[in-house]
Amino acid sequence: MNSVPIGLGIALPKKCVKNADLPEDLDTSDEWIVQRTGIRQRYVAVEETTASLATEAARNALKDAGISPEEVDLIVLGTVTGDYTFPSTAAIVQRNLGISRGVAFDVNAVCSGFIFALDVADSYIKLNKAKCALVIGAETFSRIVDWSDRSTCVLFGDGAGALVLQARGNTDCGIKSCRVYSNGGYADSLITTGGVSTTKNAGFVKMSGQEVFKFAVEKFSESLNELLLDNRMSVDDIDLLVPHQANLRIIQKLIEVSGIDERKVLINIDKYANTSAASIPLALAEARDTFFSGGNTVLLSMGAGFTWGSALIKL
Repeated sequence: MNSVPIGLGIALPKKCVKNADLPEDLDTSDEWIVQRTGIRQRYVAVEETTASLATEAARNALKDAGISPEEVDLIVLGTVTGDYTFPSTAAIVQRNLGISRGVAFDVNAVCSGFIFALDVADSYIKLNKAKCALVIGAETFSRIVDWSDRSTCVLFGDGAGALVLQARGNTDCGIKSCRVYSNGGYADSLITTGGVSTTKNAGFVKMSGQEVFKFAVEKFSESLNELLLDNRMSVDDIDLLVPHQANLRIIQKLIEVSGIDERKVLINIDKYANTSAASIPLALAEARDTFFSGGNTVLLSMGAGFTWGSALIKL
């Protein structure tokens, strides 16, 4: 049994904050941010929550797939900015969609959250434990950044993306490969300053920028090489590469090291900034027509933990 993507959907907050709109006392500029990150704007939740964005993205994905919520028996949602400590944000989405069967839960792998969730959903389907899954990445990272710290607050944005997977037999299409990894030795390199069991609050994002950059470049390249080797492919066999959108320079370095045609690499960090677990599905939806027209699509992620992963989807 294969896990076959059949629908994509996204959701964004109404408020768009361009670099020029950032507070004057932040001691930064549009030129400074674009030069170092490639980011020109981000969307920031005001009335929206992670669950409301995830629900909207899920509804759009279901509509795109042409199926009803009643057909969904699995929801796996990647997020670290859930509405509540509990219940899971996935459970709230399940309720919002009117689904009363199956299972729904969150996955915490930060910026790798979508690929981790995809791996879980793919495993459920291949083990015949689910027939139709919603895989969602959703974040409101603006709620956990210190808006007086230019080294972090300019990097992140809010949003959600969802992918519908359906179990299908007698087909060569679907998720062909999915690998996820973590190394807790780097846990302090990208972390929040608080948590329920420590400070009793969410805290703010704290990052060792150079270490994160170096590790991301290394693992993007390593993950891509392992995926190509596992599937007996070369970079020329890739039709669409969708990397996590953390920093334009990281993606440019990946293009340089891998030798892939840059026209095959989707880059939209300028529009949305780093939306953590929502980053890959937001980018994938932007290339929807290319994705569903057939070929080999590769997804790459890297996030706090450190976590990283890759996926190959053939349609």
